[in-house]
Amino acid sequence: MTDGYDPDFLAAPVPLPRPAQAVRPLPYPRFTVLLDPARQLAAVTAVNLDGASLQDLPRTGDWRLDERVPAAEQTGPEVYARNDLDRGHLVRRRDPGWGSADAARTATEATFFYPNAAPQAAGFNQSKELWLGLEDHVLAYAEATDQRVSVFTAPILADADPPYRGIRIPLRFWKIAAWQGSEGLAATGFVLDQSELVDTRAGVLAVPPLGAFRTFQVPIADIAALTGIDLGPLPEADVRERRGAREMRWRSLDSADDILL
Repeated sequence: MTDGYDPDFLAAPVPLPRPAQAVRPLPYPRFTVLLDPARQLAAVTAVNLDGASLQDLPRTGDWRLDERVPAAEQTGPEVYARNDLDRGHLVRRRDPGWGSADAARTATEATFFYPNAAPQAAGFNQSKELWLGLEDHVLAYAEATDQRVSVFTAPILADADPPYRGIRIPLRFWKIAAWQGSEGLAATGFVLDQSELVDTRAGVLAVPPLGAFRTFQVPIADIAALTGIDLGPLPEADVRERRGAREMRWRSLDSADDILL
């Protein structure tokens, strides 16, 4: 079951975002990873989430390489060994886990392929809960409509990302959630910044003890500009634009109550 992301999952079509660089499309159950083989990380992930039929399943699955692409094009286990880096799920384990129990289990276990991981510094503070809870918050907001959300997440693959064990560790990540609002397609965007938590200047990974993740709600147009990714109709669907909040630019988030929807 590798149907991949469905661009017609919402009432309004949302095409798979397209990076400028060459990528390898990797469809999985209900989600797709566009792998940048040069960076060995995802340039885009896209998942369809049906909140009405989400299954609450126990965690199963082990991290593994995807045999459809060469191991040299994936950030594998050696990058995460004996350090303070987490295998950060891009598509969250639970997001594609909806429908029948068997289909949901197959989909959640597929999120453990390495192309769906990116190095994130361990030891999150409150921002970890905030970052991982963004989709839950948006999904709760969307329950008044059709309870369906499409979510796009990836690292911002910058040339200045610090080198480590043959890869470059991304310092920022982006996430966009899209749903069918009362006035049509609606979306909102976020950026997580782990710059203060990653230091490889001495050739090893150093995690400052008082570092912190920072999470921002940002204009989707800024995400397109930062990444060079064609986000299709998402910038025009930005709820911040509709509420006249663009002058606020990047909005630092301390809790889910700070999110504008």
